[in-house]
Amino acid sequence: MGLKRLFRGLGNAIKDSDKVLLSISIVLCLFGLFNIVNVSSQEAQAIGGTIYYYFYRQFAFVVAGLLVTCVIISRPMNDFKRLFKIALFILIGLNFYVMARGSITRGASNWIGIGIFKIQPSELSKPVIIACLAFLFEKYTKRLKNAKLDHTNIIFKILVVSFVIPFLVVLQKDIGTATIITITAFVLFWFSPILKKERLQIIKYLTIMGVVIILGAFIFKGDVLTGAQRSRLDFFDPCDSSKFQNGGYQVCNAFIAINRGGLTGVGIGKSTQKYSYIPEPHTDMVFAIISEEYGFIVGIIIIFAYFVMIYRIINLSTNATSISGRYMCLGVGVYISAHIFINLGGMFGLIPLTGVPLPFLSYGGSFLISLIVSLAMVQRVHIDTVRTKKNII
Repeated sequence: MGLKRLFRGLGNAIKDSDKVLLSISIVLCLFGLFNIVNVSSQEAQAIGGTIYYYFYRQFAFVVAGLLVTCVIISRPMNDFKRLFKIALFILIGLNFYVMARGSITRGASNWIGIGIFKIQPSELSKPVIIACLAFLFEKYTKRLKNAKLDHTNIIFKILVVSFVIPFLVVLQKDIGTATIITITAFVLFWFSPILKKERLQIIKYLTIMGVVIILGAFIFKGDVLTGAQRSRLDFFDPCDSSKFQNGGYQVCNAFIAINRGGLTGVGIGKSTQKYSYIPEPHTDMVFAIISEEYGFIVGIIIIFAYFVMIYRIINLSTNATSISGRYMCLGVGVYISAHIFINLGGMFGLIPLTGVPLPFLSYGGSFLISLIVSLAMVQRVHIDTVRTKKNII
């Protein structure tokens, strides 16, 4: 009876979900999962002796994400308040740990090894921070909107939830992840119930604090960025001979891949740029290889699918019947948008390249779980909204 009730509950939840968002998520996830086999084939064979090395790991994380999804969509979001709060404290502790003792990958010490897998606490922190901020805004909305009350303690809680983890991630030397968390938290903060006057004051104080910290780092350390990070700041004209061997190498080879692909691509498995020209093509440069093999048309379809996904999420935010639901959807929408913009913007040479994964298409277990859980939160908000409106009617 227990399993039957569980499956019935999941079936009803899927029935009340946003079908367009669900369909796009499934298609992109499946495409990305099977494309991993193709784009990572050379490195997978070198490391694991089989072209399915990265596929098996990505698939395991998909399954883990789906298991968490089943839990989230089966119950109202309010039932998870305490769980998200506990998760936040655990992730703060884990981020402290990896800052001191985490394994180093691409110059960032932000990984913990668990058996044959590695997890990245900073990535798992993203949906947790969004959910915790959403619940805080819901709990204190009336008090924050009352100009006669003192809001110091509440605002302090909000700032701690927003910026402690990104500060730790900066110390882990992962600027890309820290930027995305900060952008997401800032947008939620800006649209929060906090009075506009107080918001502007806080932004002023945070700006001054940031300048002081950066100046202090220059005085005591001489610099706040690594040599590789500094080279990426000079992102204009990446194919110039003076930049090619430094920050421009990956971007320039991405240009070559996209140009080779043309409208319809060179064919699946026929990319040349994925063979040693683009390091780790299955991660942050995966879109360049997709464009090379599938062509400009498929690339545009993927970008359009992203656009529809973001539109649906923001639309769900405006229609949500709960305050926490509105902020949750808004936060997830900003989080996914930031990943897309920073990944593609860096690859196209519009902004510095930061090594941020592309939703569903890049290899990365922690990010994939974070993404799937975030979309599950959005779907649950939609389910709660649908059922609340049915009860009202």
